[in-house]
Amino acid sequence: MFPLLEGGGVKGMSSSAPPREPARDERTSLPQWLAVGAVTVATFLVVTSEMLPVGVLTSMATGLGISSGATGASLTITGVVSAVTAPVVPRLLGDLDRRAVLAAAMVVLAIGNGLTAIAAAFEMLAVSRVVLGIGMGAVWGMASAVAARLVKPRDVALAVSLAVSGVAAASVLGVPLGTFVGNVLGWRAAFAALAVLALIVAAALRFGLPVLRRPVAVGPEADAGARRSLARPAVISGLVVVVLLVTAHFAAYTYVRPVLEELPRMSANTIALLLLLYGTFGLIGNFAAGAAAGRRPRPTVLLLAAGVAVALTILATFGTNALAAGIAIALWGVAYGGVSVGVQLWMAAAAPDRVEHVTGLYVGVFTASIALGAFVGGLILENVGIVTLLRSTAALSLASLVIGLIGPGPQRARVAEAVPTPGDSRTAGPEHASR
Repeated sequence: MFPLLEGGGVKGMSSSAPPREPARDERTSLPQWLAVGAVTVATFLVVTSEMLPVGVLTSMATGLGISSGATGASLTITGVVSAVTAPVVPRLLGDLDRRAVLAAAMVVLAIGNGLTAIAAAFEMLAVSRVVLGIGMGAVWGMASAVAARLVKPRDVALAVSLAVSGVAAASVLGVPLGTFVGNVLGWRAAFAALAVLALIVAAALRFGLPVLRRPVAVGPEADAGARRSLARPAVISGLVVVVLLVTAHFAAYTYVRPVLEELPRMSANTIALLLLLYGTFGLIGNFAAGAAAGRRPRPTVLLLAAGVAVALTILATFGTNALAAGIAIALWGVAYGGVSVGVQLWMAAAAPDRVEHVTGLYVGVFTASIALGAFVGGLILENVGIVTLLRSTAALSLASLVIGLIGPGPQRARVAEAVPTPGDSRTAGPEHASR
């Protein structure tokens, strides 16, 4: 049988019904955008929770009686756990309601932040970061795929940009505000506040999102009844770019506070302001890259990789000058701010028939690269120094650019058409199916 289209037509056959004009139901409604907003806040809290140790590294290390390198290693723990969680969760969900899963993951995130707030030694900190990594992997692994299903096809790229903007917004507001709270009330109060906010967002996700069951694969692969492997050239090349670029970024960014304390010799409050500058430009980069990558994901990601390499080179070469350091941080922010959404759209275009699974795989590789970067950065920092750390990461960013240039990229403009939205015939579940 042929699948029915809205209005009674048949896919692939002409219909006598007059062509439907773009109507209100073709536009994403306000409640749908509010649902995307809830997902965005979730990613904001996830990344703020993950990265807050960067802003309070010195005081946190002192309070726990451990070194800066050991404190930075807490990001490695979170990244490793998230790397395992993110690709596994989509395979275990089955027909579970995605909104309930996201809400439960935020509760787990809240527990992880609460345990961090009461940690008395590295062992307890490690446990808390394991718990946090589970919640983070589940939320981040699903956020983009869920956000894309909440809107009409024409708004998919913007919805993904908004969901991923929580990453940049965490740098703009989350980490700087957390750093400020940590400076005033102590780092424990900052993590306790994150735990409370995570519980509030969990409720917003549970009651603000529509029912979202397992999406049905679409496109030629679905028509043929096939289930293609994710081991595709464009997916593999994109993941290699992610490993090199994200490892480079986090090897340097995890220790950006010691870098700014040692090279331009900035105060704690100046560093907080500079991190705010980084985040502001990161937010700009996120939306600019989202608009560009929706049509040209590969050139967009390569341009961002070049920007990160240049920024780290400037910081390594001229970082003792405060103005040069500020320029490097701003360029770094705008370049890396677009990486998450750019590569996310690369992955969706490379595997449009398996968006949830490729998103989970991408996030798993991404968070594993965060862990690797934090670990390698700590080793370089403590053994050969800050300048060598910056030069090494600049070279690694350049390597990601080279791989992206010689490797295959995804086809253009395949993202929106691949994503099922609530209410269309491509969404699984009896409440949405049209057969």
